[in-house]
Amino acid sequence: MKLIQKIGILLFLVGIGTFTLIPFLGSYQLDKETVLENTKDIHQEKMVEVLTPMYGEVYHSNFEFISSFKTNFNSFNDALKEQALWDQVIWDDYSFPLAKEALSSPVKDNPWLFLMLSIGLAAIGGLLYNLPKHQNEPAGVKNNGVFHSSMKNRGWMGMITGAYLILFYIILYWFPAYLVNLVAMVDPISLLLSGNPASQWFLYGLIYTLAILVMGIRMFRKYRGNKYQQLRTASVMFFQTAFAFLIPEILVLFNQPYFDFKNIWPLDYDFFYAYQIDTFLSSGGVGMFMLIWGILLIIIGVPVFTYFYGKRWYCSWVCGCGGLAETVGDPYRQLSDKSLKAWKYERVIIHSVLVLAVVMTLLTIVNYFSGFSLLGNVTNQLHSFYGFAIGSAFAGVVGTGFYPFMGNRVWCRFGCPLAAYLGMVQRFKSRFRITTNGGQCISCGNCSTYCEMGIDVRWYAQRGQNIVRSSCVGCGVCSSVCPRGVLKLENNSEEGRINELPIIIGNDSIKLNA
Repeated sequence: MKLIQKIGILLFLVGIGTFTLIPFLGSYQLDKETVLENTKDIHQEKMVEVLTPMYGEVYHSNFEFISSFKTNFNSFNDALKEQALWDQVIWDDYSFPLAKEALSSPVKDNPWLFLMLSIGLAAIGGLLYNLPKHQNEPAGVKNNGVFHSSMKNRGWMGMITGAYLILFYIILYWFPAYLVNLVAMVDPISLLLSGNPASQWFLYGLIYTLAILVMGIRMFRKYRGNKYQQLRTASVMFFQTAFAFLIPEILVLFNQPYFDFKNIWPLDYDFFYAYQIDTFLSSGGVGMFMLIWGILLIIIGVPVFTYFYGKRWYCSWVCGCGGLAETVGDPYRQLSDKSLKAWKYERVIIHSVLVLAVVMTLLTIVNYFSGFSLLGNVTNQLHSFYGFAIGSAFAGVVGTGFYPFMGNRVWCRFGCPLAAYLGMVQRFKSRFRITTNGGQCISCGNCSTYCEMGIDVRWYAQRGQNIVRSSCVGCGVCSSVCPRGVLKLENNSEEGRINELPIIIGNDSIKLNA
């Protein structure tokens, strides 16, 4: 078994290494026809003129090509800005589509081969490493050695992994032109599913889904014998693969809007943007169903499901962000900050993001349906700020890249506006709670250590106090790692849900209103 795992690690490293080298392969050559085919009609004439110095030149790296493109493109725009000719400035970034079409590389010629040598080997290696894990151990959650692991306890391996993820997300969100080789590599799969060439988001969705599937296998091995954890893992694997990845692409194949049926506002913060509403309304019955479905989830689905099952129905069973955190991020769950200071920051930051999302959405809706623009420029600036700071930097770069630094639920705990909405319903109007039996608690601390949301579960367990926290995602790991069966996830009547019981040993009564 050890040999199989070593082979798995080797294949994984070869796959990741190949994936990292692929963007640097090939050359680039631009011509007039490529520019005409990949720019908007209103920009074609100007773009053909602006990029004339690049025609016929052969660029041997993406750095050379993109640098030349930026030099010519920015010079044109800067001259217009100096003259305050804002209506003539080209705000669209054409570096990605032009770089992809100008590319000539072995990756573009043999996409399946390089797909197998990179993402394929990494996935197979991950499976070979995870399948034998816990093979000869009795059923039960084992977290032995996590604080002695260089990968799982902020050691050098964890630092390298975090830095790699952060760099990948930065390039993906803001410099996708450097990834055109990788995007061209997955073109055949995109054409098969949607009939369209791949974008950087299709590449990301494919990697995201495969990561959840491969690390989901690890969860099955680690939590074998625990039906709740296995069902929860199977659920996030299914929803990510079917609803977040396959169905939206297939919808496009049938000329319908790209739509993730499980994505809910305000996590889906652009749901009420003008272009989205116009897309829904212009797509006939299917588009109208998507619009109504999304609205019903917001005003009926979230409160009703959260009342009966707590926020775990979404955060731990459906959500793609939660799915990645629970599978890929599981090795880092013990790194979440349990301090009172972190909890104070958490409450301020996550609810501030929710308020920002609500204000931005209200302004957007008013602007769309009114005959005038209410703070129109401010609304556009809010869109840009939110998309950059929250949608990209926080949710992407920090939310995933910081797994090895701050644990696996950084985004869910500190930034997700939908988690804040769900949490408020769960805290004040829900049947869900985690009950505790303080008389059997031995204060081992496993529950607090492995709480990904930074809740000091032991504090409640020692006092026999129900855990009714808005941040709790109901993952159930605290219950799984408890050696005494002190903790239990329940959906009972609201009566007695919030209890304030005295400590089991001692003379003073200690209460917590959280």
